Amino acid sequence: MARLKLDFPDDLFIYSTQLTVRVTDINGGNHLGNDSMISMISEARARFLFEYGLQENGADGLGIIVTDLATTYKAEAHARDQLVFEVGVMDFNQYGGDIVFRITRPRDGKLVALAKYGFVFFNYQSSQVTPMPPEFLAKFPRVNRLD
Repeated sequence: MARLKLDFPDDLFIYSTQLTVRVTDINGGNHLGNDSMISMISEARARFLFEYGLQENGADGLGIIVTDLATTYKAEAHARDQLVFEVGVMDFNQYGGDIVFRITRPRDGKLVALAKYGFVFFNYQSSQVTPMPPEFLAKFPRVNRLD
């Protein structure tokens, strides 16, 4: 099977936040579990959107829905490790794009994981994918477009 390969340029990352691996995030292999990593990536995404004044779900019924997630692991993380989640956006199209993540452990500089979330805008009232709002697009004027 072909291996997934993620690689992002340094200048893509425009936000960072730090999260601590909890004891409850540890799996049977005594390291950060995949399910907990996904939860931590989701928290980093929520913090990123909040920092940019964006809501995942608006009062008008318009929101962001995740279409796919790819993650590659480079090193283990353990309970009480501090992890830095760097976040960026790329590959915008008419309906959405990608939110990308680089997760590192600052105490030793180790790259722990890379991840990419695909997203589209979704109208929950009509249950349909909808074009990206101009207000969202305006927050990220330098993002490449795939239209």
